[in-house]
Amino acid sequence: MIRLTVNGKVHDIDAAPDTALLYVLRNDLELNGPKYGCGLGECGTCTVLIDGVAARSCVIPIDGCVGRDIVTLEGLGSRERPDPVQAAFIQEQAAQCGYCLNGMIMSTKALLLRSPRPAEAEVLEALRYNLCRCGAHIEIMRAAMRAAGHLAEAQD
Repeated sequence: MIRLTVNGKVHDIDAAPDTALLYVLRNDLELNGPKYGCGLGECGTCTVLIDGVAARSCVIPIDGCVGRDIVTLEGLGSRERPDPVQAAFIQEQAAQCGYCLNGMIMSTKALLLRSPRPAEAEVLEALRYNLCRCGAHIEIMRAAMRAAGHLAEAQD
């Protein structure tokens, strides 16, 4: 058994120590925010926060997560009370197909945890390795800048 703390809850997982965190999150814990994209840690759809840092869950074995705080998209907020980053993405309608959103939101959240009011260049750098095949980059950037407090509500 491997004990993981995910979204503030402790879970005892019966899986091989080298099992990718993504598989445990999706298959065992039924948390479908993180998506399977490339399986190589390159596209960002599987991004979660581990101790507040953006991490690619498709390439991280669960034994490396013991004693660490894992947060998925589901752990940020709820439909009734979304996290400010989630709310910004909703306000900016920053999605087309939505497949990349988990990674974009989680990477933005990680950035704001370490730099609460990042400049646009910092946002671009933080989202640089998250792939969006639909071309919703303008809306995604607006959402990230809104979450960072750079876009006022008056612009709605």
